[in-house]
Amino acid sequence: MTQLGNMRRAQSSQTDTGAAIAEVLTGLAPADLALVVLFVGDGHDLPRIEEALAELPDSVQVMGCTTAGEIGKGGYLDHSITALGLPRNLFRVAVGYVASLRNFDPERARAMAFDLRAGLTFSTADWATEVAFLLTDGLSLMEDQLVWTLSEALGQSPLVGGSAGDGLRFGQTFVLVERRFRTDAAVLAVLRTPCTVTAFRFDHLEPTAQRMVVTQADPAQRLVIEINGMPAGPEYARILGKDPSQLSPFIFAANPVVSKVGDTHHVLAIQRVEPDGTLRFFSAIERGLVLRLAQSTDLVAHLDRALNGLRVGGTAPDILACDCILRRLEAENTQTARAVSEVLDRHGVTGFNTYGEQFNMVHVNQTFTGFAFYPPNSGDDLATYGGE
Repeated sequence: MTQLGNMRRAQSSQTDTGAAIAEVLTGLAPADLALVVLFVGDGHDLPRIEEALAELPDSVQVMGCTTAGEIGKGGYLDHSITALGLPRNLFRVAVGYVASLRNFDPERARAMAFDLRAGLTFSTADWATEVAFLLTDGLSLMEDQLVWTLSEALGQSPLVGGSAGDGLRFGQTFVLVERRFRTDAAVLAVLRTPCTVTAFRFDHLEPTAQRMVVTQADPAQRLVIEINGMPAGPEYARILGKDPSQLSPFIFAANPVVSKVGDTHHVLAIQRVEPDGTLRFFSAIERGLVLRLAQSTDLVAHLDRALNGLRVGGTAPDILACDCILRRLEAENTQTARAVSEVLDRHGVTGFNTYGEQFNMVHVNQTFTGFAFYPPNSGDDLATYGGE
């Protein structure tokens, strides 16, 4: 177990799932925890984890998901089970879920979020800070609609979240709901605490002057069929000066596109090129959208600078983070993954690599998004951190 400032963290890299989850739960000592957040790496036996979680006291709530990589002690992890525990003396938690995302019912989702907030408000009226953490099926294609709907119900309470992963297979992702792993679902935790909490989102990308226009798309499937009136994949490759056969996740990670509104840009990351040359994106896309090619700045230096910026008066917060898989792929492709891991470890980050991130009303990609938790009485002057 690692005792962070206000939280507990445990992890196991054992390949045997039973041994791994036992090590994690023993390390967490969960009896006095309000919530356990579990990040499950590739290759683990999910029913075996469910069996172990069934033994926890009813007072301990659980949420989690499968990942495209985990973040814990040592930085980037693979095939691990990593967990964060929120103690009951500092957190009250209400957890709900949205089932059957393919038949998404906005009214029901809003009502669920309202009910979670209402129950906590009555029980913790003297704890002023409220935030919400969301985990969702990373292949549902429903994150945009989901976060918009939930944010309406959450009002001024910050919403942060991540889309579950499946390594680099993009086959099937799971979220942990009521101690069961489910697909086509999302789980929401509303937290009340006397701690000060800052929501943050940042990326290390800079838009260039190179523009392209989406001239044909299938928004429901997040497919771009044509760019600049030409087949999307070959046209994107031409703009990069590459052969279409060279397109890969590493190329997409190194050459993202952004939608720029004023001084703000949103990364619209490409997941893969389909056999017919269309481009499948991680987030919403539509015809007529003007995209700009973006270029990377120094990922390691930017991450270290941004995380240092979350320190207030010498206080290092506990950090729960959702880090896009494309950032990790870039780090691996540029031989900087070890340096990134050192930064993550030094700042005590816990979290996972995602298929997308959620920040308030927006589903984003290729960002580092999360919550920084500070001790009680650390001050109310910590504005929401939006990056650099």
